[in-house]
Amino acid sequence: MSEEITVATGEDGPGGGDAPGDAPLGTRAKLLVLLTGVLVLALVAGVAVWRAAGRADRKNQVQAGGPAVHAGDVSLAPGAGPRIVFRSMAWGPHRDELAGVPAADPDGPRTASGVKCLRFYAAGGTGVCLQAERGAVNDSYRALILDSRLRTTRRVDLAGIPTRARVSPSGRMAAWTVFVGGDSYAGTDFSTRTSILDTRTGALQSTLEDYALTRDGRRVRAADVNYWGVTFADDTHFYATAATGGRTYLIRGDTSTRTAVTLRSNVECPSLSPDGTRIAFKKRVPGLSADAPWRLYVLDLATLEDHPTAETRNVDDQAVWADNRTLSYSLPGDYGSDLFTVPADGTGAPVLLTPSALSPSWLG
Repeated sequence: MSEEITVATGEDGPGGGDAPGDAPLGTRAKLLVLLTGVLVLALVAGVAVWRAAGRADRKNQVQAGGPAVHAGDVSLAPGAGPRIVFRSMAWGPHRDELAGVPAADPDGPRTASGVKCLRFYAAGGTGVCLQAERGAVNDSYRALILDSRLRTTRRVDLAGIPTRARVSPSGRMAAWTVFVGGDSYAGTDFSTRTSILDTRTGALQSTLEDYALTRDGRRVRAADVNYWGVTFADDTHFYATAATGGRTYLIRGDTSTRTAVTLRSNVECPSLSPDGTRIAFKKRVPGLSADAPWRLYVLDLATLEDHPTAETRNVDDQAVWADNRTLSYSLPGDYGSDLFTVPADGTGAPVLLTPSALSPSWLG
């Protein structure tokens, strides 16, 4: 009699069942168990790696975006010590919040307030915070008037995208500019609206277009007049930019009479020095790119003569005076914007003040 010899082939018998004489657990079942175990181990390992990566990413976001940031109290009160309050753009849980640092350590750890702003300015214990409210279809915008503890005392709905903000030295008057058409000053296809609010009485001048503007002794009645970039001399007088006929002008305005007069041309986003003698501004320089046409200049109000600063890059910002000698301003950075300083007299060189920051106010 011949003996049937069964050779193990590694395959199941007909119909996928176990061949006679196999171990209780068939080959297919063994592979299924093995595969399940491998998948479970891979899943556990993947979760562990994902959690570790998340922790590292959150840590690196804060470190990569600038100095360490922690929550705390931020004050706008006069006499609380030299400090800088600005919009922190460092990646992490406090991005876009108002943050404070000592003026002597601008690149040090930041104290974040929890109040988020697109644009901000403060003086005399009053702050103006221009905010966005994100909607499902469209965004809306508002101006918040803040007291010295960053509590909202008044809210005003805005007609467009926030771009500039200022407060008078006393803290009484606040001003802001928004884009109601377009979103850049570089071209000519834009429209702005500038408003001034008396925070004491609540009286709102909703647009400077209601002002009587005079140029060379004659009333300007053009329909294309735009205003932007208010900087206050006091609670009544201010400087700003007016544009008409394709040209820009430095104007001096009066809130009590609602009048303004042009002083000279080619001045944008003026910023008055603390001693009231000079204006820092954006000047369009012939020969530069249409997308980056500005250089940072300083104008002597007594002579109306100007000189360039040592900053040779394009500055699309309303500079802020750190003191009577130093200008601070923003330039594009890896996380949105970085703050720089440069001497106002044209000497020296630009210096990085702190990364990932915008809209500074220097408070004493």
